[in-house]
Amino acid sequence: MTTPPHPGPSGTNLAGLRDHNAALVLGLLRAAPHGGSRVELATRTGLTPQAIGKITARLLADGMIVEAGQAASTGGKPRTLLQLRAEAGCAVGVHLERDELTVLLVDLAGRQHHLHTRPLEEGSAPADTVAVVAEEVRRALVAAPPGARLLGVGVGTRGPLDHAAGILHWFTPAGPRGSSDWHHYPLRDELAARLDGLPVTVDKDTNTAALAEPPAGPRSGGGLAYVHLAAGLGAGLLLDGALHRGTRTNAGEFGHQTVQVDGPPCACGNHGCLEVLCLAELRRGDHAAAARLVGVGVANLVRLLDIDRVVLGGRAVLAAPDTYLDGVAAQLKARIPDPDWQPVPVTVSTAGRLAVAVGAAELVLGPLFGRRT
Repeated sequence: MTTPPHPGPSGTNLAGLRDHNAALVLGLLRAAPHGGSRVELATRTGLTPQAIGKITARLLADGMIVEAGQAASTGGKPRTLLQLRAEAGCAVGVHLERDELTVLLVDLAGRQHHLHTRPLEEGSAPADTVAVVAEEVRRALVAAPPGARLLGVGVGTRGPLDHAAGILHWFTPAGPRGSSDWHHYPLRDELAARLDGLPVTVDKDTNTAALAEPPAGPRSGGGLAYVHLAAGLGAGLLLDGALHRGTRTNAGEFGHQTVQVDGPPCACGNHGCLEVLCLAELRRGDHAAAARLVGVGVANLVRLLDIDRVVLGGRAVLAAPDTYLDGVAAQLKARIPDPDWQPVPVTVSTAGRLAVAVGAAELVLGPLFGRRT
């Protein structure tokens, strides 16, 4: 672990914030696969050596970290390295689409221990679908490392939805999965009940996919927009390092910005939404036209929120990644007044087709490491 100058993650020596400080330490060790010393941890967090000593002693006793040899000597006594014990815990990430289910089991370091994708019957009743999800989650848990703590299940699915309550708001007459029974469906509580109370968190697929992206340099905390184009179009926003969900936890309805006032009707009830226009181009097989439209929406988003990084994902993007990279970048260049002053790199999701499931697991793991999810 290298030791950049303070400030970094900020700790406190107040006894009442013991768990907060432990999360900072775990987060630093998670980001340092080769480990770090107690001295480095104190420097990075701003905590006293005594506080670090108490925190690490407790984490060692709990089996969350291990001693992993000694760092090379720089003239004094060699420092003992500490490492995250990845197999101490695990989480399940679920990507629930209207026609497909992906279930992923990862340990504390994000290493995959189980991955399975299966088709779903469109139009299935909610209870039947949740039964399938629960079955696949239980199958994934069998692959957990021996003795690992089962920390919970994160589910990424399409919105709109209420993240705080775990309730779907799929309000269109046919419903995004073909059944109006999904409207106001308490997905979180129903799935948790089938899993004997194992903690469950539900969020938009775009939000979880945004969480799957690793930080990218010193400005990575500023603003990241993950834009997802598949059966719908949405965005997940990471602002100042944390997901932005809005007052009703439903921010990110990127596809429902109006770009053509007298345009075709959208399933949301409005006309000329970016989503309905993009999907029309996809039905015609014109990815280049869809990419241009996505780029227009992204440029609007950049100018509104001063986003400094854009990540693209979803089935449509992954089917023609270069087309979308070029199309979105071209629109940004054309529509940002001073692109040299406001450069916005555009990339494809590093997790590819697993972005939603990987980020869904991070919904569960992130808080353990001090990440604001």
